[in-house]
Amino acid sequence: MTDLDLDDLRAELDEFAQPEKKNGRSPREERIIAGFEEIQRFVEHHGHPPMHGEDRDIFERLYAVRLDRIRALEECRTVLAPLDHQGLLDGAGSDAEAPVETMDDDELLAELEGAAGSADITKLRHVRTSAEKRAAEEIANREVCEDFDQFKPLFERAESDLKSGVRSTRRFGQDASIATGEFFILGGQMAYVAHTGETIRAPNGETDARLRVIFGNGTESNLLRRSLQRALYKDEAGRRLTDPNAGPLFDEGFEDPPEAVFGGVAEDSDVESGSIYVLRSKSDHPAVEANRHVLHKIGVTGGDVQRRLANAKLDPTFLMAEVETIATYDLYNINRARLENLIHRVFAPARLNIEIKDRFGQPVIPREWFLVPVFVIDEAVERIKDGTITGYVYDPGQAKLVRIA
Repeated sequence: MTDLDLDDLRAELDEFAQPEKKNGRSPREERIIAGFEEIQRFVEHHGHPPMHGEDRDIFERLYAVRLDRIRALEECRTVLAPLDHQGLLDGAGSDAEAPVETMDDDELLAELEGAAGSADITKLRHVRTSAEKRAAEEIANREVCEDFDQFKPLFERAESDLKSGVRSTRRFGQDASIATGEFFILGGQMAYVAHTGETIRAPNGETDARLRVIFGNGTESNLLRRSLQRALYKDEAGRRLTDPNAGPLFDEGFEDPPEAVFGGVAEDSDVESGSIYVLRSKSDHPAVEANRHVLHKIGVTGGDVQRRLANAKLDPTFLMAEVETIATYDLYNINRARLENLIHRVFAPARLNIEIKDRFGQPVIPREWFLVPVFVIDEAVERIKDGTITGYVYDPGQAKLVRIA
């Protein structure tokens, strides 16, 4: 055979040769190493191997299952032994539980898919823990509230407080406490904690308690406090209703109204929030002309008042006419939306009932015009300053603020 024939033969045989492994490792081995390196990074960051338990983060629990599986597979131990500088394969720092046997099948399969040869060992399926499943079942398992008539007035009052601004809602999470007498919004339903049972200790060592929770649709549920907390955390629209006794006006962080908040010089520590403005309309509408000197629009703005009025004649809110500013009161450390709602509640008995056509001919009923003298508005502002305004309402017959009975 000639040298040329040997070269041709060698070239042909090369086509059937096994491809050379990258770094001498198969793709499966690379996946196993990548998954183990994630566990090592966890240990470096947290100072301990991943542990089991429903109080642990879902990622930590899955890393713990992965480590258990790696320890159990001889193939994995052989591949990873040279890389195990933290002694993880020997079980150093492993907790005493038997986690693989106690985890749900869907959790275990989702995790072991990586160690068994998934296309991506770092991929995490969305799986619910046993605690999450129990919480969902408890929330969903509601019964008819036989004595709902006793609670119905509480729900009606809470809804009224929300509309008037006496209460507001806060995203659940910054404060995760849950106590008897508190209102929450869960799954679009208002929920009231009617009773808290005796404190119990959960399997993970943390305290818990059974709650009687009444819902606004006339149902109730006997669930654990931690189940309600989990449900409120998970619900993007989950809310806590503020306590009306905390005061309807002042933002969180200010326990008491600052001194001389309105119309004075602000303290260095005060934060300006806007202005109350009182306007008088120049409209030639008969109802306006007949009551011009006592008809006022009362509003709250966070910007410049005059800029707010620039296009008044094109805005049905301003009765499609020019207006003049009668008074303004500077605000500091005040929640504008709640303040405006409160002012409108106080003067609601004197609200002007009028229909105005906008520039497109569509009927609009403005809601911020009131038949009230300026001196009464001045008094209302003073009562806002001293915190007593929530106990008063305007009486049109006497043309003065009267104490709510």
